[in-house]
Amino acid sequence: MTDRLRIAFMGSPQIAVHVLAALVAAGHEIACVYSQPPRPSGRGKKLTPTPVHAWAEAHGLDVRTPKSLKKAEEQDAFAALSLDAAVVVAYGLILPQAILDAPRLGCLNMHASILPRWRGAAPIQRAIMAGDQETGVDAMLMDAGLDTGPVLMSARTPITPATTAGTLHDRLAELAAELAPVALARWADGSITQQAQPEAGVTYAHKISAEDQPVDWTKPAGEVDCQIRGLSPFPGAFCHWTPEGEETPVRLKLLMSEASGASGGAAPGTVLDDRLLVACGDGGAVRITVLQRPGKGPMSASVFVNGTPIAPDTRLTS
Repeated sequence: MTDRLRIAFMGSPQIAVHVLAALVAAGHEIACVYSQPPRPSGRGKKLTPTPVHAWAEAHGLDVRTPKSLKKAEEQDAFAALSLDAAVVVAYGLILPQAILDAPRLGCLNMHASILPRWRGAAPIQRAIMAGDQETGVDAMLMDAGLDTGPVLMSARTPITPATTAGTLHDRLAELAAELAPVALARWADGSITQQAQPEAGVTYAHKISAEDQPVDWTKPAGEVDCQIRGLSPFPGAFCHWTPEGEETPVRLKLLMSEASGASGGAAPGTVLDDRLLVACGDGGAVRITVLQRPGKGPMSASVFVNGTPIAPDTRLTS
């Protein structure tokens, strides 16, 4: 490894914790950790620190949680750290040019896609939802654009028909933790060449919203399957089911599925058998394998239908 570097780490969610831990284990000096401010959480709305904030405090690291880095005093405080580099992983705040310019080497971002595909806020979910067969992690030097800087190193991983956003998150966290110390060392000692991102193939991973969650059964089976897995376990795709003899629809959170079989010409949303095979809009069908109803935990479809049968020919709606 290169000489010990003085670093600021900037990150918020769990995926960033893995990278911070790897940099600490590599022997670098963490001058300060920046994370999003604590936010109300749970029924009691207690202020809760981010996973990075909690981990850093538990390991005796100095933590700062500014709401913005646009003010001159925040930029001066950052510059006063006299950093060799900053490492950024899903921080969630825009870094002004003064912040980008302050570290001697600049700012290194660990981004959860193979750029220029899926620049932006939700690359893990969007890659699955789009049916991509591969994704990964890029170690990228930050500039003023949105994930537009040159790439130093990449690590790739396949997306399989069993991949969910949750399992992919965990795999990319491992890859980022492995890649970050190596990319940082090679960046610092000059043994790596920056590669400008291609101009072709740019896509944007817009933030997941409530509009992404309802299942449109008129879409092809492959798209429905990718939507369900891409939003699992959070926030979850959902549909509605009206139990026999009742008038109020029940919202079902769909957590795992597989594109399986044909609809036999049934209308989209029609349950085709007693094991939750559902017709889609292309003549195909999706089998729901894990789901959740309000007030209950996730359960396999076999357990669900044993206790709450959904008869064939039932129609599920968005």
